[in-house]
Amino acid sequence: MVYYPNIEKELRIDHLDLTEIVKSIFAACKMNDVDASIVTDSLIHADLRGIHSHGVIRVPEYIKKLTLDGVNPLGKPKVVKEFGGISRIDGDNSMGQVGSKYAIQHAIDKAKKFGIAYVSLEGSNHCGALDWYSLMASKQNCVGIAGTNALPTMAPWGGMDKIVGINPISISFPGIKFDDIVIDASLGKTSHGKIRIYAQKKENIPEGWAFDKNGLPTVDPEAAIDGLIQPIGGFKGVGLAMMVGMLSTMLSDAEYGSASGNMIDGAISGVDGQFFIVINIKELIDLKSYQIKIEKIISEFKKSRSLKNKKIYLPGQIENELRTQYTRDGIPLNEETISNLNSTLKKLKINIPKIFREDNKNV
Repeated sequence: MVYYPNIEKELRIDHLDLTEIVKSIFAACKMNDVDASIVTDSLIHADLRGIHSHGVIRVPEYIKKLTLDGVNPLGKPKVVKEFGGISRIDGDNSMGQVGSKYAIQHAIDKAKKFGIAYVSLEGSNHCGALDWYSLMASKQNCVGIAGTNALPTMAPWGGMDKIVGINPISISFPGIKFDDIVIDASLGKTSHGKIRIYAQKKENIPEGWAFDKNGLPTVDPEAAIDGLIQPIGGFKGVGLAMMVGMLSTMLSDAEYGSASGNMIDGAISGVDGQFFIVINIKELIDLKSYQIKIEKIISEFKKSRSLKNKKIYLPGQIENELRTQYTRDGIPLNEETISNLNSTLKKLKINIPKIFREDNKNV
């Protein structure tokens, strides 16, 4: 989880107002009402949880995909192969959120029937924050696992060529009486989207996040964008990233790594891949016993000793607290994100809403 600098100075936008604005943008790109809502909900979910790298900052990029890069606004995901608890789904070059929501729901239904499900998704595109999907499973008393291939932004450990993606994974366990325990993390020290936000704010990135194009550590976000993201755990992070990428692409017709595009020319539409695993807890252990165990884990975690001036957070707890705060006070958006949204609205001939106009002083 990243706390972005100078959030307190940014314009706050009510999440319901922002939802309406963003949905109108996708609807103007020929998406139907249901699919426009799916993509919008994914982005608002991310911004509400403080994951701004996967929030509405992505709107201009997504509109380019829909209007210029060949993503199908009317794509219809479908099952192309299945056996027992495993399935392969073709996203039909739809927006990644459309195919991925279809896939995770299919996996949940399979797990309810067979106890466990694995679903591979091909014909997909960038799918947004992965915890949106894993949480769908945990809210139905299942363990949810979601992973995706990503454009290469890392090099093999000791190398300099961008051929490995940060390939994030999300895992969520139901909390029953508590908030679900969830992690959504890339296998890099950061993501390209987070670096972009620091670049927008003209702030240095934290040390240890990235290398420049010569393989030297850098805190300059622009140099980091041209360079390499550092993997978590050195060679271990690279290895794990490869495994997540392979789970996302090797069991379908999706493309792995550099075959899916690059950071200069962009992603190749419709070749991305994701995977989803759902485990139905009650088929292995009764929910009452599970609840006792999860409550013990949560209690032990919260009662553990902390370092001076430090607070201990369960996985997902910071995001849950931000969701409560941003639901109440509004989602913080920086000036460049708002400017980019306004430019997108103008291109699509949609009236600029009052909350985005320069005469609005609601900060």
